[in-house]
Amino acid sequence: MDIFGIPLQAFLGQLLLGLVNGSFYAMLSLGLAVIFGLLGIVNFAHGALYMIGAYVAWIGLEFFGINYWLALIVSPLVVGALGVVVERTLLKPLYKLDPLYGLLLTFGLALIAEGLFREQFGVSGQQYSVPELLQGATNLGFMILPNYRAWVVFASLVVCLSTWFVIEKTRLGSYLRAGTENPALVQAFGINVPLMVMLTYGAGAGLAAIAGVLAAPVIQVTPLMGSNLIIVVFRSRRDRWYGFDSRIHHHRTFTRSCRRSDQSVLPRGLQHRRIRHHGDCADRSPGRIIRQGEMNMRAAPALGFTVMVAALIAAPFIGLYPIFMMKALCFAIFACAFNLLLGFTGLLSFGHAAYLGAAAYGTGWLVRTAGLSPELGVLGGTLLAATIGGLVGLIAIRRQGIYFAMITLAMAQMIYFVWLQAPFTGGEDGLQGVPRGKLFGLLPLANDKVLYFVILAVFVAVYLFVIRIVHSPYGQILKAIRENEPRAISLGYEVDRYKLLAFVLSTGLAGLAGSLKTIVLGFATLSDAHWSLSGEVVLMTLLGGMGTFAGPVVGAFAIIGLQNFLADRVGSWVTVIIGAIFVFCVVAFRRGIVGEFIAWRQRAGQKA
Repeated sequence: MDIFGIPLQAFLGQLLLGLVNGSFYAMLSLGLAVIFGLLGIVNFAHGALYMIGAYVAWIGLEFFGINYWLALIVSPLVVGALGVVVERTLLKPLYKLDPLYGLLLTFGLALIAEGLFREQFGVSGQQYSVPELLQGATNLGFMILPNYRAWVVFASLVVCLSTWFVIEKTRLGSYLRAGTENPALVQAFGINVPLMVMLTYGAGAGLAAIAGVLAAPVIQVTPLMGSNLIIVVFRSRRDRWYGFDSRIHHHRTFTRSCRRSDQSVLPRGLQHRRIRHHGDCADRSPGRIIRQGEMNMRAAPALGFTVMVAALIAAPFIGLYPIFMMKALCFAIFACAFNLLLGFTGLLSFGHAAYLGAAAYGTGWLVRTAGLSPELGVLGGTLLAATIGGLVGLIAIRRQGIYFAMITLAMAQMIYFVWLQAPFTGGEDGLQGVPRGKLFGLLPLANDKVLYFVILAVFVAVYLFVIRIVHSPYGQILKAIRENEPRAISLGYEVDRYKLLAFVLSTGLAGLAGSLKTIVLGFATLSDAHWSLSGEVVLMTLLGGMGTFAGPVVGAFAIIGLQNFLADRVGSWVTVIIGAIFVFCVVAFRRGIVGEFIAWRQRAGQKA
């Protein structure tokens, strides 16, 4: 008997195999769904907690003789306690801010955890043996099913159903749901809402640890095991299990009432604020932080711009390595492109590396394989990135806030796997040996100094282009959308069309950065399109100053310089340091370097 043209035995075998593999995803996504569905926190560190849970089990077995069954209890307790500490010390101060700050904070924590474990244990996997009771296999007739995998399916089902029962059918679950919908009222009845929030986050972290212990005997325990799965898990969240849609509706209604009660223009920043556990309407969104850190854009700092350009012109003559400077300029263009979308439009794209990578591969193929000149290769790569950005934007621009960020991340991963599998990209080896050629058949780009000044000229043009966009009537509309999108809609603006154009412009400029990077370095690799690079450009923008012109440039040079300086000196500690900077920027340095300088100058002017 065949099903869809597939023999029955093969079909049943594949179905059961999918069920087994899906059990791991279900377990990992369960804790993520609890944290996001009940607390509204996009926990990007969830993969790291999963990895830590597996390592706790492995360390317990190797050094303390803790067997598998005891590890199923110890590991979630240890990781849950770690989650409680993170929630109390780092996440709690962010509850009144836009939830996207929680995403960025947990992304930094994930980098720290991954870097620490890579430094301690290396990247090679550690074996964790299947417990003796679950060794062997069972013949089902159509396939041989390992007993341990059958146990994983059973354990996952029990944990998932138990979690659902606690949240939906018990008094504790009703308190949790009520506490997220109306914390002030629930607290008035004597229920400690902050304690419930803390324990809920700890429970979600503990569920990730259980998933890690279950996965340890099947896959090798490695610091990368969480980052490899977290993107897949984000696409399989089960928010609807916990009535999340109703809470979103409640939040929107409550937020609209807050806006009606405030006649001022409330900045929307990164869009779609959630009301947090203290139940107030305090405006602490990124839009407010951005606006406080903005430069006086109608009086552009011509002196600062002149000094910056003069320093960049002098750089190759004072001993700075041209390749490093060109790479930093390429990433400065990338950061400026990203800031146009985030800082001036209020949209966080968490997949912007896809467009840099698309253009890098496109330019590399056009120049190396098709034999086009470098200027045509760069143009082709930029247009490819803008085209892909337009297609993604048509899908993503319909959503806001976290959902926009998650859609862009998911679409970026799809693009990443295209470059991984496509025959012309070189797979994991990348596209190597891209020639520089001659610009317009005249300028020999093989000369580092010649190419440097070409890259510098493009950077200056992009920098001025971004300033022109922001100062134009179109740019003023973008800022109005960022500040208060409903008001912009009420004035008759088709906000989706304006946001889509901003998205295409941003992705096109990101593609230009990727194209130039390929010309400079002579290759394009998968790291150019990996989601971790999207996190790095967010960090560059935050560190330098979101919503300022010079901030992304300062941030790009700081991060690239730090990576270049530390790469051969501290090894995996680079990732830890970058993650720590990420966390510091989100928690205590949200204006960034340029934003803080502007705020200091304003305070000095007021005192004078």
